[in-house]
Amino acid sequence: MALNLQRHRIQPSRGRWWVKSCKRCQRMNVPNVDYVVSFYPPSASDPALLLELKTRRPPSLVERAGRETWSVDFSPDGAWFAWSMGHGIVWVVAWPLDSEESQNGETDRGDKSFSCGHPVWGLAFGPRPPKSNATACPAKARSEGKNSLLLATGLENGVIKIWNVLTGSAVFDLHGHEGVVRDLVFPQNGTLTLISSSRDKTLRIWDLAHKGKKVQVLYGHKDWISSCCVSSDCSMIASVGRFDRMVCLWSLRSYTFIRNLTGGAHKTVYLLSSCDFSPDGAILATAAFSGSSWWIDLWDPYTAEKLATLADYFEDYGQNQISAIQFSPNGLHLTLVTDDRTRDGHVRFWRAPSAVPSLCHLCRSILRHSISTHQIEALPLPKRILEYLTYKNIPERLKSCCSSDEEEWES
Repeated sequence: MALNLQRHRIQPSRGRWWVKSCKRCQRMNVPNVDYVVSFYPPSASDPALLLELKTRRPPSLVERAGRETWSVDFSPDGAWFAWSMGHGIVWVVAWPLDSEESQNGETDRGDKSFSCGHPVWGLAFGPRPPKSNATACPAKARSEGKNSLLLATGLENGVIKIWNVLTGSAVFDLHGHEGVVRDLVFPQNGTLTLISSSRDKTLRIWDLAHKGKKVQVLYGHKDWISSCCVSSDCSMIASVGRFDRMVCLWSLRSYTFIRNLTGGAHKTVYLLSSCDFSPDGAILATAAFSGSSWWIDLWDPYTAEKLATLADYFEDYGQNQISAIQFSPNGLHLTLVTDDRTRDGHVRFWRAPSAVPSLCHLCRSILRHSISTHQIEALPLPKRILEYLTYKNIPERLKSCCSSDEEEWES
């Protein structure tokens, strides 16, 4: 069920927006789903906080189970933002929030709410809509471009629902998983291929061009799979098992198991929660936590070598569980989200660090996007340059960063 909701601005002097819930929600027994947008100017207490989307619920549902925000995502073109706001509801808003209607008036930029019927644990936007070819067939091109943005939602009952964001309608459901669908990801090659990971210990590769009828199932994990990601060249899939502590690499071309990344002197009892490839695909980051500590391991996916470990400690046990990690688009920063165990369905936006990549870093990123570590090591280059191109200088840079805040990793 999809609901088209319109945004109304009020109290602009206070920097707040209001979105009214629709009467249709009440008729269909959907929980009251509206939200307030709060803007935050830079302050000394929290200079990084930019704005917050605050969901509004009846007092009886405050801090109740099922209200958690498990997943968020931006569309590939940055024009839409979606988040699971609890109670099986996914809200999609036009981005930026003050964006106007499209110039040609053909695209509905109103807010949309999708009621999935079950708690939503994972969601992902489909590939970027194809550019319309106005010279060949203007009417057909506009129609195809207008109706091609998909949103996949992974539910607690194992079903994956596919939605058409621009029309607000459900397209079809994918059945096969027997547990919570924890993570969803589309490769960056523009194809309608969807990879899903589940608590049923499997990954599934769906061909949405055939409505998910062609499915590849990857077996190998011994317990719940927390997260999955795809390399930038779309050659590898990485997945992490929450309890089996396995970091598995899979071939997206042959749908076969490649290797399990192991190593290090970590505690015997810990949980793996998330993973992400760097934009050039040369580094795989995995996140884990245990007791009063968390750490992030940086791996070379081609050689299975551990390049570095980032660690920190919390006095408060409730804030040490890493929920997700993600590289910045330029590969200079790694963001992590920790679980503070709140159940409000809110989303916060933060100011990202501003950094201009060096020419060396840009050259390395372009090179590593298409050349593996083994191919780099075979080149007749000086040792220092080889270490830089294979990211083996990261441990040295981490030590220097601790002693000097001015030195950047990429230099």
